[in-house]
Amino acid sequence: MMGDVAGAEYGKPGQWLRDDSIRGGLRGASQPPPQANHGEEYAMTTPAKADVDDATKDALTGLALGDVEVLEQALQLREAWQERSGLDARAFSLVKIAALIAVDAPPASYLWQVSNALDAGATPNEILGVMRAIAPQVGGPRVVAAAPEIMVALGLSLPPGGDFD
Repeated sequence: MMGDVAGAEYGKPGQWLRDDSIRGGLRGASQPPPQANHGEEYAMTTPAKADVDDATKDALTGLALGDVEVLEQALQLREAWQERSGLDARAFSLVKIAALIAVDAPPASYLWQVSNALDAGATPNEILGVMRAIAPQVGGPRVVAAAPEIMVALGLSLPPGGDFD
């Protein structure tokens, strides 16, 4: 089936196959992938068959499973990036949440960044303020799509009757 890659359909929230933001978000199941000028199928329609060394595979597996040692390395990088940015930890975390919304990031990203923001002293009201502030630039639909992810990251229950798949 054209819209089926590893059991996921195009156009569902959190789908890994996305158009760039200029072309506008998720591709629906009925739309074929764009064709390159030379006639080859769009490169992201099938998983790559790369030769992955054991160290890379182990690191990716550790990230996927939340391995503390692998995540610790990521945290060290995060601290270095924050220091270079010139922002305090709170502002840095809020900016990162704004970036996640702008790029329509996967749900797991919100869990980590919202937690980082709260740990750095940001409040849930400030996170809402970020969402309101960036809506004109990133678009209301991106902010609306991020709202359930942020609610979950804040430990809130999703409202009944919503379609949050």
